[in-house]
Amino acid sequence: MERLREKAAAFGIKLSDHQLEQFETYYEMLVEKNKVMNLTAITEKNEVIDKHFADSLALIKSGVSLTGQKILDIGTGAGFPGIPLKIAFPELEIVLLDSLNKRIKFLNEVIEALGLEKITAIHGRAEDFAKQKEYREQFDYVVSRAVANLTVLSEYCLPYVKEDGYFLPYKSGDIKEEAANSKKAVKILGGSIEDIISFEIPDTDMARTILKIHKTKSNTKNVFREKQDCRQKNRFARSLYFHFFSLSFMIKRKWENYGKNKDKSTPDRSVI
Repeated sequence: MERLREKAAAFGIKLSDHQLEQFETYYEMLVEKNKVMNLTAITEKNEVIDKHFADSLALIKSGVSLTGQKILDIGTGAGFPGIPLKIAFPELEIVLLDSLNKRIKFLNEVIEALGLEKITAIHGRAEDFAKQKEYREQFDYVVSRAVANLTVLSEYCLPYVKEDGYFLPYKSGDIKEEAANSKKAVKILGGSIEDIISFEIPDTDMARTILKIHKTKSNTKNVFREKQDCRQKNRFARSLYFHFFSLSFMIKRKWENYGKNKDKSTPDRSVI
């Protein structure tokens, strides 16, 4: 893990021998579990160090303080960036959220094996937990390495960020256009794109970007209420349309039957 020590040092992070041992154990558990379930397409050690471990630690490039803040990692998968951040900055309080229970079980095994504290892994969907008071607007930072569009990511992640906190998504390459297209959604959700930090992972050609999205105001409840009202209105409109269509169809059928019965009961005057 000397390779990781050097890359972390390039970010200004000093890793102890104990922390490097934790990363080694994490790597071994990741590769072993990956044989029976899909955790990552990257298993070669140096690639895992560069593309998972060092990339996760790159959050420090955002300039935010990492000295005991409460962080939510949405769509954590195999634990990135949450577990590497917890190893490097033990004082952080971290929650790992993923929609696949098998991955959560693996993460709990890693947490126990590494002896990590103040870190929990929870199973569920981001849109569901955001409605719960114990999670909504309770985090200093929310991070995500998900590949989803920034507009979609913001809708999932910003509701968890407390006022004056930050949403810090990891992205690949140049995302200026994507960021520009997401500004309206970010603003509606109470956020503002404060900075776009582009860099390369040390001693690689991996171009990475971290956005610094500041939660400037708390309006999550209003956003959820508007969405709920909108869904209710849509359901009412669909129901109204269905009933109108059904009524029209019934009237049409009755009118056709009335016409047929009238024709049968009316004598043909041409033969009288």
